Amino acid sequence: LTPALEAVRHLGLRGLIVTARADAGAPYDFVSRFFAPQSGVPEDPVTGSAHCALAPLWVEHLGRAPLEGFQASRRGGQVEVEPRDGRVLLRGHAVTVVEGGLRA
Repeated sequence: LTPALEAVRHLGLRGLIVTARADAGAPYDFVSRFFAPQSGVPEDPVTGSAHCALAPLWVEHLGRAPLEGFQASRRGGQVEVEPRDGRVLLRGHAVTVVEGGLRA
């Protein structure tokens, strides 16, 4: 997939999620990519909010939970998703890229 990022920028959306069912035998159930060039993020490597949106869709489509999603960016990452009580639990391994704190 080679998105037209300038066209995506002008959609008037927070971002664009592209998703598909994973190939048979893959170690995950669905794949996705997330683009948000209007926010200065041409492609997000692994997006928790996108997986929260995708979880109910794929759980309904595949009829089971939890599921494994793979965000197929250049860095890529696998996220387990499980809708529960109107929320979505995310599990996986994270990379800390910045740390900070709040001051009163």
